[in-house]
Amino acid sequence: MIRTIKFSIFIISLLCIWEGLVRILHVDPYTLPAPSAIGQSFIYDFPEYYPHLLPTIQLVLIGLVCSIIFGILCAVILNLVPVLNDYIYPLLIISQNIPVIVIAPLLVIWFGFGLLPKLIVITLICFFPITVSLLEGFQATDQVLKKYMHMMGANRFALFTKLEWPNSMPFLFNGLKIAGTYAVMGAIISEWLGSDKGLGKFMLLAQRAFQVDQVFVAIVWIIIFALMIYIVIELLQRFVLRWHHE
Repeated sequence: MIRTIKFSIFIISLLCIWEGLVRILHVDPYTLPAPSAIGQSFIYDFPEYYPHLLPTIQLVLIGLVCSIIFGILCAVILNLVPVLNDYIYPLLIISQNIPVIVIAPLLVIWFGFGLLPKLIVITLICFFPITVSLLEGFQATDQVLKKYMHMMGANRFALFTKLEWPNSMPFLFNGLKIAGTYAVMGAIISEWLGSDKGLGKFMLLAQRAFQVDQVFVAIVWIIIFALMIYIVIELLQRFVLRWHHE
């Protein structure tokens, strides 16, 4: 609670400094609008950007689900079949070093302007932290307990389901928190490439019309979405890992 209050005071102080500098230096609103102007646009332009909110929310949620499924599958396969690590893991690292903004136009050429290329973009951005965190959780399993279960006659499937998977849960949620915030960014990038609606499309339209205050409104909503996803994952972690906290 105290940390939240301190953070709120810090953000309010930054906004006040921003407002003061814009007014004192007479900064052109087409260059950098004041927070008060952004707040007015946030309220009064709501009917204008409201149709773009729901498509982005849907894209983020569907893309995040796809990322979670793909990320978990990759981690489980690499853990159960260690021989594949030398072949697949380098490809996963390479996939994170290729700029998505370069791959995205190719995805549009290959798959069109539908939902599929957008989901691929989000998955490419978000699956990696899930996979890496989960693999780290598998590797952090207590070796003494693994030897004990081997002595008791446990097979590979029993080791995974009874020991490695429960042990990796805290690591998985750490990866989910990162992926959840990345999912919003991935959705915006995918909407930049080709979309009729969405916050990414709204940002492009506002930028072309030199409505910088509306661009900042879209940024505010992006931050709100990312924070909401993070909070939901945090609450889910506390619920699922009650035994861990205890």
